[in-house]
This record gives sequence, structure tokens and C-alpha cells, in this order.
Amino acid sequence: MTLSIILAVLALGVPIFLIWLAKGHVLPLQAVKQPAEHIRPVDLEAFRNLIDPQEEEYLRANLPPADFRKIQRARLRAAVQYISCVKDNAAILLRIAETARRSPDAATAETAARLVDSAVRLRMYAFLAIPRLYLGMILPGLRIMPVRVADSYEQMTRQVLRLGLQSPASRASASL
Repeated sequence: MTLSIILAVLALGVPIFLIWLAKGHVLPLQAVKQPAEHIRPVDLEAFRNLIDPQEEEYLRANLPPADFRKIQRARLRAAVQYISCVKDNAAILLRIAETARRSPDAATAETAARLVDSAVRLRMYAFLAIPRLYLGMILPGLRIMPVRVADSYEQMTRQVLRLGLQSPASRASASL
């Protein structure tokens, strides 16, 4: 009986905790007031290269196993850094979009609502991808590439640019 209660609490608590983390509630106020100074640029093309399964296969086929494992670990560490940056940027943009969502302009509010959804989704993908990448560092034979993070970040960037034409987020969109 006790085990089932513990499992039930965990089943309810873990998703709530992940959503709370994804919403980005631990941001410094400065990051929201001056997003352009806190958003870190992300080279999406370089990130996509790091997580490209075909690039991994090429390296696996053309390098000795020990060299491949060493290089693959370095690539995955770099991918973790990119994802951490993307996750932090999404938290800042999420807070900006939450404010813009209350805009009296319907188009701005709708774009901001889509940006909120994209930012939350992106942060969830990031929270799930980082442990998987660390697992890939331990076991280089696993094929774990977080393609959804790159796609979601690209989509979110397009939404920020749309919103940037209508709100103060334009300062942030230039930094993306």
C-alpha cells in the first residue's frame, strides 16, 4: 500500500516539477528587462552538425574506435553546451512572451501564445535531451541525437522575429 502511494505521488509530482522547471521561474529580473544582454547567440548550423546522425556515422566509419569515442564525447559535450544555452534563451523568451500575451493587439497576443507554447516545449525537450547526451558520453555506441531541440529552437526563433515586429522582444530577436 505504501509503495503505491509513493508511486502515485511521484507520478503526479514529477510532471508538475518538470513543468515548473520548463516555465523558467528562476530567471533574474534583469534577464527579462534587458533580454538582448542575457540571450546568448546559438550557431544553429554548428549545433545541427554536432547532432547529425550521418556525421556520426561518417566519423564512426573513418576513425579508429578509440579516436571515435574520444571525438564523439567531445561532440556530445559541445551539444550539451548548445542545449543549455538554448534552454536558457527559451526561458527568457518565455517570460517575455507571457507578458506580450496580455497585449490588447490580438495578433501580438496570438503570436506570443504560440511563442509560450514553443518555449515550454523546447525547454522540456532540453531537459530530456541533456541526460540522454550524458548517457551517450558514457556509452558512445548509443544513437542519441536531440534533433527536436534544433527544430524547436528554429521554430521559436521564427516566432520571436514575428513577435519582434510588434513588441519589445525585437531587441532579443536580434541576439538570436
